[in-house]
Parts: sequence; structure tokens; C-alpha cells
Amino acid sequence: MKIYIVGIGMDGEKTLTAEAEQAIKNANVLIGAKRMTEPFASLGKEMFECWKTDGICKFLDSCKSSCAAVLMSGDCGFFSGAESLKTRLSGHDTEIIAGISTPVYMCAKLGLSWQDMHFVSLHGADSNIVRNVRRHRKCFFLLGGNITPADICKRLCEYGMCDITVHIGARLSYPGEHITSGSAGQLADTVCDGLCAVITENDAPEKSVRAGIPDSEFERGNVPMTKSEIRAAVASKLGICYNDIVWDIGCGTGSVSVECALAAYDGTVFAADKNSEAIALTDRNAHKFGCDNIKIVDGAAPGSLHGLPLPDKVFIGGAGGNISGIIGAAAAGGNAPKIVVTAVTLETLNEAVGAFTDHGIVPEVTQISVTRTRAVGSHTMFDAQNPVYIIGGAVQ
Repeated sequence: MKIYIVGIGMDGEKTLTAEAEQAIKNANVLIGAKRMTEPFASLGKEMFECWKTDGICKFLDSCKSSCAAVLMSGDCGFFSGAESLKTRLSGHDTEIIAGISTPVYMCAKLGLSWQDMHFVSLHGADSNIVRNVRRHRKCFFLLGGNITPADICKRLCEYGMCDITVHIGARLSYPGEHITSGSAGQLADTVCDGLCAVITENDAPEKSVRAGIPDSEFERGNVPMTKSEIRAAVASKLGICYNDIVWDIGCGTGSVSVECALAAYDGTVFAADKNSEAIALTDRNAHKFGCDNIKIVDGAAPGSLHGLPLPDKVFIGGAGGNISGIIGAAAAGGNAPKIVVTAVTLETLNEAVGAFTDHGIVPEVTQISVTRTRAVGSHTMFDAQNPVYIIGGAVQ
């Protein structure tokens, strides 16, 4: 069977390409969600309303037609099910037909280029809005879950970005199409019905992923903070990837959480602590550095970790004598995260090495001594910090 997977553009009518139109004419049966097939009802072709891959494949396996067209909104390469569908239909002669996607259409209406745009789907997700906007000059947010354009604007304002330029597109290509532009602060109460998309413009995006941020930039309190040089070493040992799930246990001021969140900009950092002041400080520092991908976990580990997504990386800066239990929780169900522990006492060092060994992890121990300078009158003196042991390893 010849099967076309067709991107029908924004509305299936005025944004339909000539190639897509010809593929639809060639097909004996049209398949897709009702919104996709409706514009072609006048053609009198057989229709099968379905948008799920399993249902489409089951229908095609029993279909006797020689040619079918599966209709998809926008373009088949933009947050589409076309890739998985094509894989499932490997036994058929399939051809993908490009369409006009939402960002292409909306950018044309706004007179914006889109080659430097970062694309984010918020369908079923609710985090990393601020983190993405701070990293990129332009962001396109495809909505479809519970997040509204007003929610995006309010999140930006919550993290001190009320002046960011926001464009909200509603009912694009349909009757009642409306594009509104303004600052996040101005559009925070915008009400949109139906399908929406949002574009943000940040004239001063971050230019690098920071590591070893100076201690003075963090909100401080009466809880311990991992110093900048140690943070840089910890980050190196962990090797944070952009989409990692990270646990920061005993988060203190949240300095390590922040640096992990900056690196895992499409991931999530779960910052856990039983100290209420530490929880408050971590939240303040998360907002200061624009890390809406930090989720606060209030309570002692490992008990407070129950139900969290299993981690790719774990940093333990304060375990309250429960290092082994935390490793066990992180490695549940055969998960194999990379784990780093810092210790300033021999007792914690011994506990960490023992816990690693008990879980079949070969510990790698590094001892770091940091000495900084400070001015004393007209002279410069050396000021030695406490030595820190860094214990690292990966669950096998």
C-alpha cells in the first residue's frame, strides 16, 4: 500500500501546499483526527477518524485500499507523531509530505526570523519555562496541556523577567485569529481560548553555563554552603547532561542545586533538605538565578525521596548518617546513577566509602584543599579553607 503521511499546514485549506493537496487527491482513504479530516469532507473519500499510532496501524493493516493519506497538523517534523508512525509502517511504501508549521506561520505574521529560535513543547509539562527563556534569544512554546499563555507570563514575572517581550498567538489561521504582543508583565492576565502558541524574545540571553559561581552571589544564611571551588569539582565529577534528573541531598543554600540546574536546563533538580531555613534559601537562590527547573523537597532523606523520578546524577552534601539509604533509594529498580558525596570529617568519609562498597560501587576519593587570599592592612595573606573529600562512583 502507498501511504502518504501529510502535514496539512495550519488549517488544511489556505496553508495547504500543492504537494500535500495532490497526495490527498491521490489517496482513496483519509485518516486523522476529526480536526484534520474535516476540511476534506467535500471530497467524498472514505474517512477514518483516529490520531493514535496503534489505531492507525491496525486500520491500515486491514485496509484494502491501494493508497491512503494520514493527515497531521502543521509539519510532520515538528512535535509530530510522523516519525513513530513511519517506523511502525516500515512494511509499506510511505512518503512524508511537508507542511507549514505553527512557528513558521506565526513568525511570518510577526516578521520574525526563526532560524535562531529554540523550540519547547509544554504539552503535559510545566517546568523549564524560565530556564529556556534565560538561555535563548528567542523561544517558541507549543501549548496543548494545562499551561496557558498567562501562566508563562506569570512564571516569567515570578522569576524577575517581567520585561521580556512575549507574543501570544491564538486560533492561528482560523477565524478569530489574534496575535498579541507586549511584555510578560503586560500580558500576565491574558485570556485565550482554544489552541495557542507563545514566542518570547530575550535581548540579553545567558552566554555560557556557569560553574564555580562566586559564593558572594548566593543568598546566604546560617546553613552550610558548598564553596565555589568544591562546587566546580563536584560538577566535573557528576558530568551533568542537559536533560538529567538530579537529586541534591542536603541542599543547604541551594548553591549546588543552582549549578546543576543551569547545566541540566532541560532536566529537573530535586533539592532536598530537612532544615526549613535551607529550604527557604534554596527557593530564593533558585529564583535569583532563574532556575524554575529546581523542585524543592522538604524533609529528611531517604524518606522524603519516595515517589520522585529516579535520578541520573546524585549529589549528597548532607545525609544525616543515611548515605547508604539514599544510595539505595537512588538505585531502586535497577537504576544506575552517578553519585558524588562530599565529606569534611573522617567519620563521613568512612561512612561514604562503606556505603559505596556495600552497594557494589568502587569509590574514587579525591581530597581538595583550597587556599584563598585576603587583604590584611597593606599585605595579602593566605587563608586556608578546610580540606574536603569528594567521593564519587556509579552504581553498576
